[in-house]
Amino acid sequence: MIERTSHSSSEREYVPGMGKHFLLPVYDVVHHVFGLQPIHREMVALAALRDGHRVLDVGCGTGNLLRTTGKLHREVDLVGLDPDQKALARARRKARRAGLTMRLDHGFAQELPYPDASFDRVFSSLMLHHLDTASKDALLGEVRRVLRPDGLLVLADAVVDGHGHGHGPGRMSEHLRDNVGDAVSRRIVSAGFTVEPTRTMGLRIGGTIGIELARPTRAAAD
Repeated sequence: MIERTSHSSSEREYVPGMGKHFLLPVYDVVHHVFGLQPIHREMVALAALRDGHRVLDVGCGTGNLLRTTGKLHREVDLVGLDPDQKALARARRKARRAGLTMRLDHGFAQELPYPDASFDRVFSSLMLHHLDTASKDALLGEVRRVLRPDGLLVLADAVVDGHGHGHGPGRMSEHLRDNVGDAVSRRIVSAGFTVEPTRTMGLRIGGTIGIELARPTRAAAD
């Protein structure tokens, strides 16, 4: 079994959940206004969770997806990872208020600090487009490593048209170029997964989200 140690935030750059650190206080307001709760509920439903499953949310932010999961499935083991210490602090407070137990770790998606084959399900919600191309591939390789052979990745991210329309100008827009068409599902396949047809859901504001269900291929899992 291999366990990784994550780099400190001073050694690796990252894009926070709202794109800018100072916007963190409105993160949960935007989550509600844009209509992300139905996306999260659909992700949890598609994960087909059972009692005793160990679940990792990569890029968990303030813990909204983990909180939804815990409320619907009280007997699963919840783990969240995020590079933003302030977001994790909010997630901890929200978990306490909801009466949920979850492990929340500071770390980076490109180098998950968990042993091989240690999770039954891995979630990633609207985080992939925060990463550059090399980091996307590193994340998916790490997810494959920490998933059990019969595990499942449930990944949601923005659907971008052929012109790359998505977020505004700058760094985030550049990262979204990797989301054009079926690029996300093809990237997941290249990382050693078998992927189901993409499911799409519309946000109340802000476009369309694609949800990918992916299982480690037999060769990758062996």
